[in-house]
Amino acid sequence: MQKLHLVMGGRVQDPQGLDFVDLNAIDVVGVFPDYKTAEEAWRAAAQRTVDDAEMRYVIVHLHRLLEPELPTT
Repeated sequence: MQKLHLVMGGRVQDPQGLDFVDLNAIDVVGVFPDYKTAEEAWRAAAQRTVDDAEMRYVIVHLHRLLEPELPTT
């Protein structure tokens, strides 16, 4: 089964949290077929904004949202 992952980011209110300031300005990096490629994309996006503490990128496990009854392994 394909395990899709979304990489996205944007400016957050608090660098410790995930409350995005402007949902219309979210940077959608892309959807990836596995965690490894998603992590590579996440690292590249996060590295571009490393000096901006209010920018945060995350990996969202889309397959867990689409089929929550699947095991997490």
